[in-house]
Amino acid sequence: MAIVYLGLGSNLGDRKQNLSRALGLLSTHCMIDKVSSVYETEPIGYKEQPLFLNAVCCVSTDLKPGQLLRLAKEIEERLGRTPDFANAPRPIDIDILFYGDKIICGKELTVPHLKLMERAFVLVPLAEIAPKMVHPTIGRTVKQLLSDLGNISGVQKWCEAEDIMRRQDVSGIR
Repeated sequence: MAIVYLGLGSNLGDRKQNLSRALGLLSTHCMIDKVSSVYETEPIGYKEQPLFLNAVCCVSTDLKPGQLLRLAKEIEERLGRTPDFANAPRPIDIDILFYGDKIICGKELTVPHLKLMERAFVLVPLAEIAPKMVHPTIGRTVKQLLSDLGNISGVQKWCEAEDIMRRQDVSGIR
């Protein structure tokens, strides 16, 4: 079983419900071990869009990296995401941040996520649930990466993990 960290984000529709539904759908194929608090964050790149809700979850899975990527894309599509321009508003976004300590450099998937070290909206929730996780290519912990980033003013705690983890909807949560 692989231990995987996934980033979740939503800025269209019922953002909180979108995160909850994504976790529920993930839990049908993965065991959800931990979920961070939810943070409201400013958009990156294209600024003329609603604020995001972001969280990170840790899952245990037997899915191979490519299978997990396909599952993430299927969930995004099921929850209403359609192909659009880079950094466009979206009901849900699911990114594979870490897949164990694997380094994957493929056409469709790169792990660890390439922009992980630049994104406070990922590092803040990730540091909450995995501060000692070591980035396999640079050898620094998530906590150190967050410290290196410095300014995290655009990331504000919005609610606790329990608010998006309704156990009746998320059957595979430990």
